[in-house]
Amino acid sequence: MNWSSLEGLISGVNKYSTGFGRIWLSMVFIFRVMVFVVAAQRVWGDENKDFVCNTAQPGCNNVCYDSIFPISHIRLWALQLIFVTCPSLMVVGHVEYRKKKDLQYTTLHHGAHLYANPGKKRGGLWWTYVVSLVFKAGFDAGFLYILYYIYEGYDMPRLSKCSLPPCPNVVDCYISRPTEKKIFTLFMVISSCLCVLMCICEMVYLIYKRIQKLVIKKKQADMRIFAENHEMAPLSRPRSEFRSKASIRMDPTNTASIQNLCNIKAEEGPSEKK
Repeated sequence: MNWSSLEGLISGVNKYSTGFGRIWLSMVFIFRVMVFVVAAQRVWGDENKDFVCNTAQPGCNNVCYDSIFPISHIRLWALQLIFVTCPSLMVVGHVEYRKKKDLQYTTLHHGAHLYANPGKKRGGLWWTYVVSLVFKAGFDAGFLYILYYIYEGYDMPRLSKCSLPPCPNVVDCYISRPTEKKIFTLFMVISSCLCVLMCICEMVYLIYKRIQKLVIKKKQADMRIFAENHEMAPLSRPRSEFRSKASIRMDPTNTASIQNLCNIKAEEGPSEKK
């Protein structure tokens, strides 16, 4: 399988991911895909050939091998990586759908845009992104459980006993390089658990940011409604009213001087008549 083409396809979702999503993608392709391609395939490449049971009965080795290894670790991890990385294509496909829809809207409405940023995690894209995280975490957890259930743990025994026909009796079977295989198994299990943790952290982060935005919007709406319903009257009259009234008032000193002039003229009038 060409993992580089899958990496190039999935890396496009990095533009729309949070910090947790970028860490998850780096962990998948560095600690899982590269280890799987470079080392794990070579370690498990000789498992069927070097599986030996202490009997010469024809068919006993194949029956015991199938019983001890119902599915190869390599093929199980390959399926796991495919299932885990595919939900990211949901986000890429949704963004491309938005871009196409925005282009059609722009053509019909003379340059106006339907989406300010098609890759912004709002509305349906936010839900698509969260659902993809749920699928990724669920697939990883599911494959970890399958591996644990099939092999009854994550250990790699050096000796296995088999009594299935056509084996003549209980035979001892040995696998090649059990310690090395155990180390790689634990490494892949731990890296899968860390990827699940990154998905959970990203889901919590997205939900927290969404709730925070909703709370801020609700506060702003409540403040706007309160301001509309409780318009405050001015505490004092405008200064213009006082100035207009002040301009009408007469200076009391000027009134007194006019009255004095009138009295003087009234006194001068009788004296002239005499």
